[in-house]
Amino acid sequence: MADITLHIDDTGAPEGGGGRPVVLIHGWPLSAEAWDAQTEALASAGYRVVAYDRRGFGRSDKPEGGYDYDSFAADLDGVLRELDLTDVTLVGFSMGGGEVARYVSAYGQERIRSVVLAAAVPPFLLQSDDNPDGPLTEEAYQGMRGQLEEDRDAFLDEFTTGFFSTDAGIQVTEEQRQEALALAKQSSQAAALGAMDAWATTDFRDDIGTITVPTLVIHGDGDQTVPFEGSGKRSAETIEGSELHVIAGAPHGLNVSHADEFNRVLLDFLQR
Repeated sequence: MADITLHIDDTGAPEGGGGRPVVLIHGWPLSAEAWDAQTEALASAGYRVVAYDRRGFGRSDKPEGGYDYDSFAADLDGVLRELDLTDVTLVGFSMGGGEVARYVSAYGQERIRSVVLAAAVPPFLLQSDDNPDGPLTEEAYQGMRGQLEEDRDAFLDEFTTGFFSTDAGIQVTEEQRQEALALAKQSSQAAALGAMDAWATTDFRDDIGTITVPTLVIHGDGDQTVPFEGSGKRSAETIEGSELHVIAGAPHGLNVSHADEFNRVLLDFLQR
């Protein structure tokens, strides 16, 4: 992590106990606190839960740059090394799935027992001639970026609404949405814009091809932020032997809206 200090929540601290480690990697533009429903369930089941705020987000340092997936993967490697974690399950939500994929391709699987891609951005969001199934058009990406630059507060308010919505409407309470919005506002603008560029435009197709450990792909079929057909479905088809679980009626923020089902499926996978 070099000169970047990341905020790390670790249920095994300070002795490093607490069972087999599960590392939770949050989505954009949130923080480790977005995993509260999972942290409690996992710790109660006997796992050591490690969750950290990505650089530029939450309680971590907020540098002006370094918001690319090589840097994010290096930060994840730094967390694993600093805590000397092995036999780890990496759980990457949304843009956090990119860290998982890039980490495995860059650093290997020596420390890794299994991985979970939850509503995750791989294999490649941005639609292009060589990625016609990418669910994010250049126009939509540039539109989001422009809105974030022009009126950050209004954009984050709208984004968190869509984050928890399906065609049937919003799937969480207003209190839950406000909690997510408060986390989003902790991000620096440089981080919000740089990380958006990263998750929108990074091609993980080669990265996910390097994953050979047991893999769970979990996604909501109502996800309007990272649509299942262009992301989770494709990743599950690419990663040999992976397990796919689709949560009916779930939006992007399925770990909050459908926490009970999410936790049950995650715990079932971990116990194998």
